[in-house]
Amino acid sequence: MPSAKRFARIDQLIASLGYGSRRDVEGFIRQGRVQVAGISKFSSDVRIDPALISFDGEPLDHPNGILVLLNKPVGYVCSHNEEEGQTVYELLPERWRKREPKVVTVGRLDKDTSGLLLLTDQHDLVHRLTSPKHHVDKIYEADLDRPLSPEAIDIFKAGTLVLKGETKPCLPAHLEIISERKARITLQEGRYHQVRRMFSAIGNHVVVLQRVQFGHFDLAGVAEGQYKHLSIDSFTTQK
Repeated sequence: MPSAKRFARIDQLIASLGYGSRRDVEGFIRQGRVQVAGISKFSSDVRIDPALISFDGEPLDHPNGILVLLNKPVGYVCSHNEEEGQTVYELLPERWRKREPKVVTVGRLDKDTSGLLLLTDQHDLVHRLTSPKHHVDKIYEADLDRPLSPEAIDIFKAGTLVLKGETKPCLPAHLEIISERKARITLQEGRYHQVRRMFSAIGNHVVVLQRVQFGHFDLAGVAEGQYKHLSIDSFTTQK
């Protein structure tokens, strides 16, 4: 995926990364806080390769885009609206909340669901990862309030299950019964509260829900509430 920020104007670039307004950047340059390798004097409108720019002696903060994997705790919402409660963006560096384009979640996990959440400022990547036609697996583990019938496996796999309030059936989903009241489900779509509603449609109730895998990424090595960086350039939708 080629970088969209190659040879960008210094003021536009640094402002888009959340360091301050374009006027702030002009002040940073006068103060010597912005450096360009090999160039001692430059104006804010000069176009430079971001790899050559530093701020306070440090490389710019992900000038070519952000993609992170967050282990979302229960109680956080996938929203920029703080009136809805604690947001997942509070778990990320404050500067990222000021970036343009905005850092957004790749799909959503509801407030009561924990686990793997991808966030990025590459909005074309969001579409590619959430569209069912790209066949990206999303795997969840659910604790249920009552024993799960083996018949549920065929119901989920059939691709005929219709959720309450909808008319279009869910795509076929793979259901694995781990124990009497615990199951693992693999989806390739992401409707509103889909996992909970699928189990509700067969007369069961999800007590605890966690997403454990998205595409070929899992939660290995990422503690709850923590995140790790992923390479945008090497990202593929392999399963």
